[in-house]
Amino acid sequence: MATGEARAWDAVAEWYHAFFTGMVLSAVTRRSAADAAEFVFAVYRRQHLERFLPGLRKLGLDGKPDAVAAAQYHYLSNAIGGVNVEWIGESDRKSWVRYPPPRWMWHGTAICGVPGVVSRAMLRAWHAHNGVSLGNLRLGFVCTGQTVEGDPGLEGYYLEHDRDLAPEERLRFARHEQAPRFDAALAPVLASDTWPLARVMKAKRNYALAYVRTAIPAAIQLWGAAEASALLALTGRLVGMQLYRETAAALPAADFPGFMVALARAQGDDAEVVGPGVVRQASWTLMRGVADLHPAAFACWNGLLEGALAAHDRFAALKVTARLDLGDPWFEWQVVPRRMAATIGT
Repeated sequence: MATGEARAWDAVAEWYHAFFTGMVLSAVTRRSAADAAEFVFAVYRRQHLERFLPGLRKLGLDGKPDAVAAAQYHYLSNAIGGVNVEWIGESDRKSWVRYPPPRWMWHGTAICGVPGVVSRAMLRAWHAHNGVSLGNLRLGFVCTGQTVEGDPGLEGYYLEHDRDLAPEERLRFARHEQAPRFDAALAPVLASDTWPLARVMKAKRNYALAYVRTAIPAAIQLWGAAEASALLALTGRLVGMQLYRETAAALPAADFPGFMVALARAQGDDAEVVGPGVVRQASWTLMRGVADLHPAAFACWNGLLEGALAAHDRFAALKVTARLDLGDPWFEWQVVPRRMAATIGT
């Protein structure tokens, strides 16, 4: 694996990581904390249903006791994504997972804009549902701390009870408890024969992509195409402007069309410059196979490129001339002078 390729994958991972964090913050500030919590719940439940059981098998955890498998899944899958996680085993029926600061999801000062109800929504959507997915209604999650509420980490443990839990019992809080110290020597590790470095690096990129792949359709289903595309396209524009310089530095290109091609290829897509200022992208790895993909998803995603171009050259605009998602053989954009922007449509 070339160093440049790894650097490009890392840049893409941060690009989409920032986009998802921005979506949550936009929902909090431009809609409401309750709407943001509903959005986060929808994203994490959707991811859980799509990824949890297949992930257990890929990580070789499907033969372990349910509490241990659930906690170790979070440890290994998040570690692959570049997230700092700790796992502390206590017994076959009680197993801790802890996300110490700094929190990957709420990077830097973004954590100051995330209310506790949003973090609780994530726990309800995923951690509290692991027992249901495993067919073990005795398994629940006990949260002992939330970073966004001032605790020194998001932490808690999976506990297999002596009876089936009612839905409202699958997540409970015990702030008076604290996770034991983490010992890395006792934590699980990925098998190097099935998880070589190149696979881990690509999985880190895909980890961030998966949040956006899930979040855009979830927002459209929750808020409708018009409101979701307006909010997420604006978020994409802001993130694209903020991250353009550092992303472009990791994807060296002579001009903006070259940046678009390098970004697309680092995402796993087929793209090329086909004329002066004209870029074609013949695949869309981000949304491949999404069953409920709405045409508005493109506007949400395209906001990133529009923001990047605004940072690169505020006198230029992107004209969309073909849409792969609408049946054309590719996406096609043309970089044009901004004076033509009034005639541009997507």
